[in-house]
Amino acid sequence: MDIVIVGSGNIATHFATSFNGQGHNILQVYSRNLANAQALAKLFAVPATNQINDIDVLADLYVIAVSDNAIPEVISQLPKSIQGILVHTAGATPMNTLVKFKQYGVIYPVQSITKGMPSNLSEIPFGVEGSDARVSSTLTALMTALSNKTFSCDSTQRLALHTAAVFANNFSNALFQIAYDILQTHDLSFDLLKPIIEETAKKIQDHLPSQTQTGPAQRNDIQTIRRHLQFLSRNPSWVKIYQQLTEEISSNRNI
Repeated sequence: MDIVIVGSGNIATHFATSFNGQGHNILQVYSRNLANAQALAKLFAVPATNQINDIDVLADLYVIAVSDNAIPEVISQLPKSIQGILVHTAGATPMNTLVKFKQYGVIYPVQSITKGMPSNLSEIPFGVEGSDARVSSTLTALMTALSNKTFSCDSTQRLALHTAAVFANNFSNALFQIAYDILQTHDLSFDLLKPIIEETAKKIQDHLPSQTQTGPAQRNDIQTIRRHLQFLSRNPSWVKIYQQLTEEISSNRNI
């Protein structure tokens, strides 16, 4: 399959590398930043461009791997003469954003992917949606060759999955940073928390999160909660976060 990569960031890099490793032909790389396009294209010895009108219109697949905010602008500028399948990789952007093209779909990786950091795509779930049965079948076959965790996922399901991923990944990571800051202030290493973080992640592999919940909110330990809030009182935003999450845990406990 001849593939044009539209974008040069985290997902674009991993997708291009993986598709190339599967024997597909990376035909061209586009990015608004020519240097970035050239850096990625150099890996496959293919042309790079920052002129969207110069995109090859004869490829089999076009992977739009840009920020969610940039997707509508890129789509509006892509040549209408493109005959291949166009896909974006965003979690919260509906598939019908691509409706002006004959064949289109979505390949959504349920993973936080960072350029320069190893990521085994064979271990990543991929949500696939196509504009018709043939496109869906083509995209499913393409991604199943990369990961046996590929699954069908419509736009509403993908939005739910993306929202859930923000809670599970982005928000939890923000909480890790707060924990890091608290420890640093008191000359303690964040490494001290890594075993408990790993243990929590292990437990939810086989149990519902509600079944593994512990802590003062779960125990209704009001005295400890008050001590924590007093300790955090110099940072009002942390107090609000602590109170909100405590209320969430408490309300689930009482269900």
